Amino acid sequence: MSENKRGGKREGAGRKSKSDEVQMIERLSPLEPKAFKALEKGVEEGNFKYVQMFYNYYAGKPKETKDISITSEQPLFEL
Repeated sequence: MSENKRGGKREGAGRKSKSDEVQMIERLSPLEPKAFKALEKGVEEGNFKYVQMFYNYYAGKPKETKDISITSEQPLFEL
């Protein structure tokens, strides 16, 4: 390994390969019906977290906005 102190390739760094992603999806696929049943049960019970998760995937997560207003001039630090 070179003595480059500016970073570079590291073992295990970066995005996982597409084959690893596909392999994980194949392993999780048999659990899909159980996951949908659990989600359905949670939504039917009215559990907020399940309803929130359903709508985040169904309609997309809403864009977050922040309303920032300054009513008076305030110093950033004390002198």
